[in-house]
Amino acid sequence: MSEGNGNKRKEWVKNAAIIFLSVLLVLTFFSNTIMNYSLPEVATQYVESGSITAKVRASGVVESGDPYSVKLKTVNDATATGVYDVDSVEVKAGDTVQKGDVLCHLTAGESKELEAAQEALNKQLLEYEIQILQGDASSSVLAHAQSGSTSSMSSYQSLIVAKEAEIKQLEEELEEAEDTLEAWKDEQGGTVSTKKEKQKLDAAKEAYDAVADVVDAAKEQIDAWQKEIDANDALIQDYEDGKLNSDGEPAVSEAEYTAAQTNNEILKKRIEEKKAEIAEDEAKLPALKKALDKAQSAYDNKASDKAEDIADEISDWTKEVSNRQKKLDEAKKEKDKLVSDIVNELSWSDTLADLREKIEKLKGEHVGGEVTAPISGSIISVYVKSGQETPGDGVLFTIQPEGKGYTMQVSVTNEQAKRLSVGDRAELVNSWRYDDVDVVLSSIKPDPQKPSQSKLLTFDVTGSVMDGQNLNISIGQRSANYDFTVPNSAIREDNNGKFILIVETKSTPLSNRYIATRVDVEVLASDDTRSAISAALYGYEYVITTSTAPVEAGKQVRLANN
Repeated sequence: MSEGNGNKRKEWVKNAAIIFLSVLLVLTFFSNTIMNYSLPEVATQYVESGSITAKVRASGVVESGDPYSVKLKTVNDATATGVYDVDSVEVKAGDTVQKGDVLCHLTAGESKELEAAQEALNKQLLEYEIQILQGDASSSVLAHAQSGSTSSMSSYQSLIVAKEAEIKQLEEELEEAEDTLEAWKDEQGGTVSTKKEKQKLDAAKEAYDAVADVVDAAKEQIDAWQKEIDANDALIQDYEDGKLNSDGEPAVSEAEYTAAQTNNEILKKRIEEKKAEIAEDEAKLPALKKALDKAQSAYDNKASDKAEDIADEISDWTKEVSNRQKKLDEAKKEKDKLVSDIVNELSWSDTLADLREKIEKLKGEHVGGEVTAPISGSIISVYVKSGQETPGDGVLFTIQPEGKGYTMQVSVTNEQAKRLSVGDRAELVNSWRYDDVDVVLSSIKPDPQKPSQSKLLTFDVTGSVMDGQNLNISIGQRSANYDFTVPNSAIREDNNGKFILIVETKSTPLSNRYIATRVDVEVLASDDTRSAISAALYGYEYVITTSTAPVEAGKQVRLANN
């Protein structure tokens, strides 16, 4: 029994050892295969010679290079505004028209612009009426502004000057009343003093006498000269009458006669000059005499007043000062109101006139009629239809001017744009259909839709094409043969420049290992799929094009078909 159990244990140990050795043998032989499943799987292609056609292929829509928009601005040679109904359209897209050809017939509809102008006028009138009700302007201002019966600037100036003169007069009268009141206050509680009145009287008399003395002296001189003239006139008369003296001789000689005439001319001139000299002083005398009489009256009145009347005088003059102050304040307010009314009248008149002129202009312009072609060319677009209103933006038709070219825009990648230059001539696909069409690259700019990724190519197009026509083109360098070409996906780039990763094979006792190896390259030319390169290669190396995970130089990889 014990011997049987021992045999069983030996059998189990032997089986276990066989299984362990078998597993170890399997792991040894298949370890390389297991490791391969953890490596990046790469797709490869041969580095081989070939031709590169560095051309960009694209398609675009032909557009008018200088389209002319026929707008709703002239109808029957008059400026047109508002909304119109379209009676009939006489052309369609693609038609050729000559300048003056009828494009469509219109009928005047409702004018929103006219309604808006009338509403603006009503609103402005309401605003002015509110200002009048609030007392900010006189009712006559609006009447004058509406009728256009505004005065001249000189008339306005005369009104202001007259009001300023009135204010000055009132200020003088107020000052006089205040001085009189102060004089009576000075006399309060004492006897009546005429000192101030006497001073004013003396000053008035001195001013009057100074001018009167000058005038009197001048008049005396004039009288003396007049007497000399009278004497000379008598002598002249005796000579002209042939008067004789007692001896029978002429009483006046010819020399005396001539001298008398000359002296009279001199004396008359002196009299005229003296009169002119004192004319201004003579004009002053009435006012000076009035001031003197006023001062005399004030002095006489003050001298006759009694001390007990001082209180009554103070009371009366206090009221007088208050009344005169009120009149002055009212005059100043009237002046301010006058200036405000003048400004409003001129401003309101101009505003209302402009609004009414605009309304009349719109009324005259808003009429029906026909729209004619302003230039010769071909119709690109028609934006009107019979029985409908004209478009809100006022554009009715678009015309391609006769003799003007077309343009076409195409978006390409930044890499494709690097192969092109302004001035390159594009080739048309199926060019036999466009034997007279010429397409030239005129500009390369960032594409507004994708400025960091794409460029927008603009071409000048001439020949037998139409707006909206689609063209397929190719543009760039012609085909050339190169020793080394690789797929574009094989080209990589880092801070050290462009490179490719090729697969090098290393043999081991169990299997081959594949290592990614970096090779620096210079890209000579590219098309949409392949690039020509210059590099330290022999040809027919395997170049990595894609991988299931990032691949680094020097790392082991797994080929897609292994």
